[in-house]
Amino acid sequence: MPQMLIDYYKAIEDSSYKMLQAAQIEDWDGVVRYEGACAVLIEQLRHQSQEEQLTPEARSEKARIMQRILRNDAQIRCLTEPWIQQVEHILDSRPQLLH
Repeated sequence: MPQMLIDYYKAIEDSSYKMLQAAQIEDWDGVVRYEGACAVLIEQLRHQSQEEQLTPEARSEKARIMQRILRNDAQIRCLTEPWIQQVEHILDSRPQLLH
C-alpha cells in the first residue's frame, strides 16, 4: 500500500522527536543521523505532495504536527548551539594549513 501524505508528516515528526532526544543526551551522531532521515523524508514528501492532496481533516492534523516539529526544532537549536560554538572554537584555534 502506498504511503499516505499525512504519514510523511508523522514520520518527519517522529524523526524530529528522536533528534531532540539525541540532543538531550548529547548524542551528536544521533542528531546528525535523524537530521538525515528528516531530509530524506522531506524530499519524499515533496514528491508525494505533487500527486496527492490532503483532506481538510488531514490539513488540520498537518498543522498540529508542524507545530510539534517546530517546537522540537526550537529545543534542538537551544541544545546544539553550545556544541556548535565549541566545535567552531576548536576549528578556529587550529593552525591554518596552506596547500
